Amino acid sequence: MTTVRKTVLLMSLLLVALLAAVFAYNNPDTVSVDVGFTRLDDVSIALAFAVCFGIGWLFGLMTAGLALFRMTREKRRLRRNLKLAEAEVSSLRSLPLQDAN
Repeated sequence: MTTVRKTVLLMSLLLVALLAAVFAYNNPDTVSVDVGFTRLDDVSIALAFAVCFGIGWLFGLMTAGLALFRMTREKRRLRRNLKLAEAEVSSLRSLPLQDAN
């Protein structure tokens, strides 16, 4: 199964590289990019697109990482509460029963 997965990953990477090359070939023009604190002149469209894509990918990884961190922290808290509840139930089970009379 891992060979199939590696093959599919390799084919996907080659397809993305091919699409990027076609995009760069079809868009040879340059643009001016104003990022607020500076202005970059004569930047190729393909490079600007790739940089924006990369920044968005990194931002997505960062937000997914934060969400996973929160979920891990919540899981740890719930496990701690479960252990406390199990200890309480165990101690209540060991108490002798008292008659209702």
